[in-house]
Amino acid sequence: MITPVQTSNSGAKGGRLFRTADGKNLFITFALVTSLFLLWGFCNGMIDILNKHFQDTLHINKEQSGLVQSANYLAYFLMAIPAGLLARKIGYKGGILVGLMLIASGAFLFIHAVSINTYSAFLLGLFVIAAGMTCLETIANPYTTVLGSPEHGATRINIAQTFNGVGWILGPIVGGYFVFGGGGGGSSAAASATNAAAATAGVVITATNAVVANATNAVVAATTNANAGLSTPYLGIGILAALLLVVFTFGPVPDLHAEDESKKSADQKTSLKPTGGQLAGIGIALVVVWGLLYFFIAPIMGLVWTLLNLPESLLDPTKYGLITAAYIGSFIVVSKNWDMFRRKHFTLGIGTQFLYVAAQTGIFSFCVNYIIENDPGVTPAKAATMLGGIGFVLFTVGRICGSAVISQCKPHLVLAVYAAINIALTAVCMGGGTLGLYAMFGTFFFMSVMFPTIFALGIRGLGDYTKLGSSLIVMSIVGGAIAAPFMGHIADTHSMRTGFVVPLVCFVFIALYGAFWQKLEAKDSAA
Repeated sequence: MITPVQTSNSGAKGGRLFRTADGKNLFITFALVTSLFLLWGFCNGMIDILNKHFQDTLHINKEQSGLVQSANYLAYFLMAIPAGLLARKIGYKGGILVGLMLIASGAFLFIHAVSINTYSAFLLGLFVIAAGMTCLETIANPYTTVLGSPEHGATRINIAQTFNGVGWILGPIVGGYFVFGGGGGGSSAAASATNAAAATAGVVITATNAVVANATNAVVAATTNANAGLSTPYLGIGILAALLLVVFTFGPVPDLHAEDESKKSADQKTSLKPTGGQLAGIGIALVVVWGLLYFFIAPIMGLVWTLLNLPESLLDPTKYGLITAAYIGSFIVVSKNWDMFRRKHFTLGIGTQFLYVAAQTGIFSFCVNYIIENDPGVTPAKAATMLGGIGFVLFTVGRICGSAVISQCKPHLVLAVYAAINIALTAVCMGGGTLGLYAMFGTFFFMSVMFPTIFALGIRGLGDYTKLGSSLIVMSIVGGAIAAPFMGHIADTHSMRTGFVVPLVCFVFIALYGAFWQKLEAKDSAA
């Protein structure tokens, strides 16, 4: 076990970026961990083209296609706490191995879903993959912050997240080729075949039912062929995850401890319990939190219930039962870990990350729809290429530039400024047109540093609570499950550009967190 990292101002520059206080160089370990960021970036990039693909091939609306993101991010919500507990039990390395096994299993399950060709089967495969990504994110993000001096934690996580951005670029480009383009027939081919089959049905509708049935089968076959293009990229994901599983089994992945910056003694932290008044406050706060979550999650559950053809009479009891169990569970977690939750820079960091992922997912998910709405001459294949070739390139360049900026400036101020810029850009997006397209792509650049920076700021100084705190911040990624269907509903009701009011509001809160973080953290450290 490596000695816990200690804060020291000596040698903080340069060489200490990957060196612990006892002089150990962890660059090789850091390089291995960055491969995980590339992997889940690619998986997430693939997801962002599936919305439009399933709209075309399975003939669903934008709100229903938002369930692609819901399956992905609800897995984060459900798996984050178990992943954090797993990391505490078997360490960083064990948790990474479990995550890679889940991703490989989910990818191969997704391939099987192509032969079944039902929306629910695809969602199940995505859910398992996302469960694996939850393990990796819960472990890899905080792990990068302790692979050297604490003061450079935000810089290291931004560098690692740059490789995540490369994955985001490759995902829609590679996936778009196989899904929309020449690699697998594509949605356009499916649409043409479907139209031809429908025309055939129209010609012979007065003839015989047998011919109509054949035409219907042609539509089904066309849809199946279009979805067949999904097999190749997910086969690649499964193979890559399996290879990384072997590498990490034998690679150097030591367990490390983060420093606890609170001035309370270990005995005080162990015995710290909320007072009666604080327990009441916790109860009220959680009522508000779960009330808001229910407001957004209930419609998602309704969509899933309809999709799976489950008995309508069981929907309400299930919703109320789950929300009650979640409330009780969260009350126990908060009260038993009160020393962690009393730190406002952490608790507000959870909320800020929730809103950031909501904004990011909304913009990424409906980028293709936004492009087509504002430039009707663009095909889905070209729009998917623009998402990867322009949007995610800007996202990755933003990560590279952001890492340099954060290494020289205060991370919380960079976060505040970038969020303020995106407030203006999303407002322009709501105007639509060519200027709106430029503004939308501009948001990719300024979103780039937000997730890793919020993460590093949120877990700063948690010490032994770092793994649990990290799992809760990862759990807040459920914001992505909520934003996509909500934006899709607005788009179905009004327009895609109107839906950008959702990320605009999110960026307002992110800017406020960045602006006030230093004051919050100073009070938490002094407490």
